[in-house]
Amino acid sequence: MGRGKVQLKRIENKINRQVTFSKRRSGLLKKAHEISVLCDAEVALIIFSTKGKLCEYATDSCMDKILERYERYSYAEKVLISAESETQGNWCHEYKKLKAKVETIQKCQKHLMGEDLETLNLKELQQLEQQLESSLKHIRSRKSQLMLESISELQRKERSLQEENKALQKELAEKHKVHRQQVQWDQAQQQQSSSSSSSFMMREAPPTNISPYPAAAGGRVEGAAVQPQVRIGLPPWMLSHLSN
Repeated sequence: MGRGKVQLKRIENKINRQVTFSKRRSGLLKKAHEISVLCDAEVALIIFSTKGKLCEYATDSCMDKILERYERYSYAEKVLISAESETQGNWCHEYKKLKAKVETIQKCQKHLMGEDLETLNLKELQQLEQQLESSLKHIRSRKSQLMLESISELQRKERSLQEENKALQKELAEKHKVHRQQVQWDQAQQQQSSSSSSSFMMREAPPTNISPYPAAAGGRVEGAAVQPQVRIGLPPWMLSHLSN
């Protein structure tokens, strides 16, 4: 028959307790040695009996080295845990602060919009009124500044357009002046050409009022008709002048 399940509780009999301690201690030391050899692990085992007797085991008998390594690891882990806890606590605190600020800003915004005014007392309402008046002053001041800047810009554009208009008018007047001079010069040239042509035709025309018969002294030749004087190619005003 197999052994029954051992109930884990303190052995009341002192002798049996001592015997069990010796057996289990030997088995525990054996298991620690086996895991160290089989798995190439660093093992440190410390056992104190009820009488304070120390029993220990360390891989390659390097108990101090293993304990120092344990202390470094334990300290680093504690620092990391502490830092994480502190960071988490800071984030929680910062979140609460930001949440409170957002709620305050939202409440102020509602008050400025004229909402949720029932919770404000007379002093708070007066402060809100002063704040709104101050805001309106700043808004109107900024509005006036922008309007003045816009007016100045429009005036500058107006001056620029007026200068361009004056320059165009001056250029147009010069063009009209040149055109009038050109027309007058063309008319003068045309008149000069007409006068030269008339003078040339007067010099070339033969006399038509000379009789083929010589006139007797003091008398007229009978039967000889007097031909009128004709000027070919001359204008009427010039013919009347010549006849005179």
